[in-house]
Amino acid sequence: MHVKRAEFIKSAVRPSDYPQSELPEIAFVGRSNVGKSSLINVLSGRKSLVRTSSTPGRTQLINFFDINGAITLVDLPGYGYAKAPPELRKQWGPMIETYLSARENLKGVVLILDIRRLPSEGDIRMLYLLEKNMIPPLLALTKCDKLSKSERIRQVAAIARAVERDDGMLYPFSALSGEGRERIWEGIMELAGGER
Repeated sequence: MHVKRAEFIKSAVRPSDYPQSELPEIAFVGRSNVGKSSLINVLSGRKSLVRTSSTPGRTQLINFFDINGAITLVDLPGYGYAKAPPELRKQWGPMIETYLSARENLKGVVLILDIRRLPSEGDIRMLYLLEKNMIPPLLALTKCDKLSKSERIRQVAAIARAVERDDGMLYPFSALSGEGRERIWEGIMELAGGER
C-alpha cells in the first residue's frame, strides 16, 4: 500500500463523537506497551502520526486517522497495565466494547500481540469479543526482530495454538525493519473490502 496522505481526523469517547463517514474502518487494539502506535506509524509511513510513548497506556481515547481518503484506521485504548487512574481505566472497556458493537463501517480489527509472550487473558477475551460481534481479526505479532529465527518459529507456533489458528494466519511484524508491513496492509485491504 502506497500511503500518499495520512491525517488525524478526531478523537472520540462515545458514538455521538465518532466522525460522520462511510469509509471502511479498521481498528487496532492490544495490550498496553505492545507496539500499537509504532505499528500504525509504520503502516502510515509517518513517524509521528500516532504519538508513541515509553509509558504504557497513553492512548486514552478512540483516535481516527484518514489514509488516502480511502480507509480509516482507528486506534483504540490499550488494555492491561497502564499508568492511568483506575476510574479512567474502567471507562476504556465500555468505550471499546461500544465502538466494536455499534460502529457499522468497522470491517475488521488488527489484534496486536507481542511475539515474545503467549496471549494474555485480556488478549483471549478481546478475541472472544471480536468473534461475538462477528468482527474478523487480523493477528499482528510485533517485536519479531527481538527473537532469533528458531525462537520466532517456536513462538509463532505456540501463539497459534493458544489462539486456535494456523501459523499462516499470524502476521509477524517489526517496527524497526518494517518487515511485515506489506503483508499486514494486504490483510487490512482484504478486510476493508469485506462485508460485516
